[in-house]
Amino acid sequence: MDNSSGVGVLDKAVLVLNALEAGPASLAQLVSTTGLARPTAHRLAVALEHHRFVHRDTQGRFILGPRLSELATAAGEDRLLAIAQPILAQLRDLTGESAQLYRRQGDIRVCVAAAERMSGLRDTVPVGTALPMTAGSAAQVLLAWEEADRLHRGLRTAKFTAATLASVRRRGWAQSIAERESGVASVSAPIRGAGARVIAAISVSGPIERLTRSPGRLHAQPVAAAAERISEAMRRTG
Repeated sequence: MDNSSGVGVLDKAVLVLNALEAGPASLAQLVSTTGLARPTAHRLAVALEHHRFVHRDTQGRFILGPRLSELATAAGEDRLLAIAQPILAQLRDLTGESAQLYRRQGDIRVCVAAAERMSGLRDTVPVGTALPMTAGSAAQVLLAWEEADRLHRGLRTAKFTAATLASVRRRGWAQSIAERESGVASVSAPIRGAGARVIAAISVSGPIERLTRSPGRLHAQPVAAAAERISEAMRRTG
């Protein structure tokens, strides 16, 4: 089958990237695998290296570069948002509370999607809001499954404890009562991507007077079910 796009230089660059999919390659191996002339293979590999699509290992061989991972992450985030948005709306309608989706970015968590309660007293977290990783049920979820060193560093300034995170891992969801903000309660569950890695947290939040001081009793089941639906859709489309 002819895989030509009609744009010769692009097709040749893709040949180089496809060759590196199998692992590190010297220039001679690139020439052999792609069938390109040596000067052409070298020129394309160096150009791709300039744009970080190609990198060099410690032996000077060409390998796939970090830009590909960055683009893959961006594509995965777009897919996550597309999958999560209707499920957030359903979760809001089911629980009667505002629903949010959070992703971790270093020492903060960012609200990347939300479905707000239509009326009445609500906990509004606008998309783009950056919140600390030190308090709140979403922070607990995003930290609970981290590697040990990151988990311990995160606990140094957190309002929750290692025992709290152990409970989160055991039951598969987290709750907080006035931990991040006075008068507000929330319930969160993990969304998992490739390799069962936690990539986001889905939450519902609202005033304690509605969610009570045991918000998990009211909403853990629908929140965890929504998280599983998103995780399953991510696995199917991954």
